[in-house]
Amino acid sequence: MSDIITKLPGVVFLAFPQMKARLLRELETRFSVTAADFTEYEDLIYCPNWELQLGSTKTSYGSYSLPYWSRTTLLEPFTAHFESIGEAARLLKNIQRSWAPYQFTQFRRAALIQEKLPYINLKPKTFPCSIPASAIGMYTLLDKNTLIASAKTTSFLPAGALELKEDHENPPSRAYLKIEEALIRACSLGGGCFTDSENPQPYCVPFPSKGQRCLDAGGCPGGWTWALRQLGCDVVAVDRSELAPSLMKDEHVTFLKHDAFTLTPDELGSFDWVFSDIICYPEKLLKWIHMWLESGKVKNMICTIKMQGEINWETIAHFKEIRHSAVIHLNYNKHEFTWIHTK
Repeated sequence: MSDIITKLPGVVFLAFPQMKARLLRELETRFSVTAADFTEYEDLIYCPNWELQLGSTKTSYGSYSLPYWSRTTLLEPFTAHFESIGEAARLLKNIQRSWAPYQFTQFRRAALIQEKLPYINLKPKTFPCSIPASAIGMYTLLDKNTLIASAKTTSFLPAGALELKEDHENPPSRAYLKIEEALIRACSLGGGCFTDSENPQPYCVPFPSKGQRCLDAGGCPGGWTWALRQLGCDVVAVDRSELAPSLMKDEHVTFLKHDAFTLTPDELGSFDWVFSDIICYPEKLLKWIHMWLESGKVKNMICTIKMQGEINWETIAHFKEIRHSAVIHLNYNKHEFTWIHTK
């Protein structure tokens, strides 16, 4: 069967939904990749001349410098020609067990192929949950008889996607999905997979839990505070506007009406987790993060990096350079990245 498989040079990037333009812009401004250097298959961007560049920080995205706007990257791509649905399934199973689909055409045919492959869970997940650190490949039908695929990818999630079951009644905002996804990635071997020079093995941390003290900077209307309360945490929420009434009445929530960035660690005390979803310039957030880390009064941090126009990649690199840290784009992020620090 190897005679119908054609190995491809380079890599294939899969853009996050509705983020293809940003992926292309990142390829141009951060990696100097022009339109002449790639081929597009809907949200797939094939770069045949791409050489994997070693990065200084290892995360779930591997030890390579890769685009943030790519939800998964096919590291060893190939194309294959097949005559039947069964032949396509056998071809993939002969390479490895687990495969996830990404489709932009031939949806019914792809679904029939997936049915013949070993089962993987493609349903929305219930928080809290973990991501197993097990390999999963990805394939896409380019036409009725041709697929592009890679057994080795940069995500342990099916096609790099993490979809969560939504609560449409209780949270005060949909922002809770963002902190839930960030925590799943930070607290799963297959989600964060942080490593450092002293500990080359992937590691993760436990979820925030009952009795732990958390700071929610810029908490209004309270989506992140609500999510932390579901885990049993005691939350100090700081904002100029009050939280949702149900959270204001919660005895495990302390609300401070204040600018979160003007309060110091000495004034607020020590925390197991510090969170921020504040709209501010990345440079201001970076300075605030360093203040907390240098204080020694926080163990773990998760902060949203809000983009202001054109992205300054040098500034983003400063976030990534912080020890025990990763910068990723979440499925529930918009024009923003998420910085995660655990130890």
